[in-house]
Amino acid sequence: MNNVRRATVEDAELITEHRHQMFADNKLATEERYAEMDTNFLPWVRERLADGRYVGLFLEDSSTQQVVSACGIFYMDFPPHYFDPQPTRAYLLNFYTTPEDRGQGYAKILLKAAVEECCAKGVGIITLHASRFGKPIYEKFGFKLHNEYVFKTGCK
Repeated sequence: MNNVRRATVEDAELITEHRHQMFADNKLATEERYAEMDTNFLPWVRERLADGRYVGLFLEDSSTQQVVSACGIFYMDFPPHYFDPQPTRAYLLNFYTTPEDRGQGYAKILLKAAVEECCAKGVGIITLHASRFGKPIYEKFGFKLHNEYVFKTGCK
């Protein structure tokens, strides 16, 4: 039996490692770029863990107490919208399962826990970006694809 626990500020380094590995597993950039991301992400997540804007969820192996899967919820200020008049949206991110523990439904367990966490806070809209690995899980759960454009400014 595995249990879900909330991350603490002391878990910021582990969350950063998982995020790094999640992107590396998808082969989206170079190690140099991931290292740059890590340098900026660690203080970002630490601050948000401390003030509650980021909630990390860990699935631990109950026999070893080792984290086998993880995800995050970023609560962000968002203008009231016709989808949901509340000024908060949740963005799910950083879904990661250790390679040896993949294929056991852990991401689904965490997805359910994350949605329940959002509902408990009264959040009506949850968004995310899906990798090719996560897409089937999110779609089966009921997430729908909507139009969203992205523009990279090139300023950096």
